[in-house]
Amino acid sequence: MIPIKVVTGEQAPAPRSPAASALQYLQPGALNLTVLPPLSLYIHFPWCVRKCPYCDFNSHEARGELPEEEYLAALRLDLEQSLPLIWGRKIYTVFIGGGTPSLMSAKGMDRLMSDLRTLLPLDLDAEITMEANPGTFEAEKFKAYRESGVNRLSIGIQSFNPAHLKALGRIHDGDEARRAVEIAQANFDNFNLDLMYALPSQTLAQAREDLRTALSFAPPHLSMYHLTMEPNTLFAKHPPALPDDDESADMQDMIASETAAAGFAHYEVSAYAQPGRRARHNLNYWEFGDYLGIGAGAHSKISFPHRVLRQARFKQPKAFMEAARAGNPVQEERELARADMGFEFMLNTLRLTGGFDPNLFGERTGLSINAIEQTLNAAEAKGLLYRDHKVIRPTELGQRFLNDLQEMFLAS
Repeated sequence: MIPIKVVTGEQAPAPRSPAASALQYLQPGALNLTVLPPLSLYIHFPWCVRKCPYCDFNSHEARGELPEEEYLAALRLDLEQSLPLIWGRKIYTVFIGGGTPSLMSAKGMDRLMSDLRTLLPLDLDAEITMEANPGTFEAEKFKAYRESGVNRLSIGIQSFNPAHLKALGRIHDGDEARRAVEIAQANFDNFNLDLMYALPSQTLAQAREDLRTALSFAPPHLSMYHLTMEPNTLFAKHPPALPDDDESADMQDMIASETAAAGFAHYEVSAYAQPGRRARHNLNYWEFGDYLGIGAGAHSKISFPHRVLRQARFKQPKAFMEAARAGNPVQEERELARADMGFEFMLNTLRLTGGFDPNLFGERTGLSINAIEQTLNAAEAKGLLYRDHKVIRPTELGQRFLNDLQEMFLAS
């Protein structure tokens, strides 16, 4: 087993070959999506207390008082200007990510949730998640978040070990992490704990202790991330000493064993859930659903009957707010090429350990499954993929070498 580095679905695909370009030209014409996918909303809050050395997200250290009112006004403008793209469609999940959204005041969260309810047809059972960091937990503020309508927390614990938290540049300590989970438990019946493993100088015993501490709180959901050296981060420039591949593999095996014994299903590369507690918002991403992203640097994927649109907002908070006031916060926009649909679909759905129904491919891409038949056969022959008339899923070998499996579909 080797640790995998999974490419995210938001990255632009590699340049197509001349043959693929010719194929696209010979098959111009629109897609044919008979049913639009479920629609989610992502809201980006770009500020944090301090930038972590491993973080490559669009986050910016807060210096002085945050322009919260100005930013919330820009979010509303962004949403209002986006409504024609999603007119009449219901929102099934909302995710407020960052940065550190829990830096937002209780009053600010109430305003944000009020704007969403005013402008959008939220599903009555909508999952509304907010990311939170332990160093920003205040019991009364989180009680107010819950009263505003947030019904799920995702808490960035990363570790309960003080030495590892310091190495990761986190602003909280182990005691604050435990207190944060206790506050979450008191106010939310649905929450996720984010942990990382294969940390600088971490041993297998220490990784097991972190996981068992998390499990002692009986969280409905766990995210277990292998620390990776992302480009353009401090860790990439000055790499710390990390566990080797064998040690990392032992940690992965331990996580699989401990979570299964605790009743968690490993349903996605890094996601483990108690029965009925899978992350609905993330699951929509992995099943190639639609999402509108608002806020600095947010990405969108929006389907129409005959095309799929991708967008990216301006990344710098100031530039985003100025652009929103000017009437167009979208910095980049492109239609997803027909020739890329198969790869984009498989890039996401292959993250699911249980795979997907073959009919989903046609529903979400507007293409016949025959478009990727040759690659499916090749992946099956290599033992990376299992398929029958009910399911297509990565084998255990395919899960371990997921990058290789995903890349096979880039040339489809």
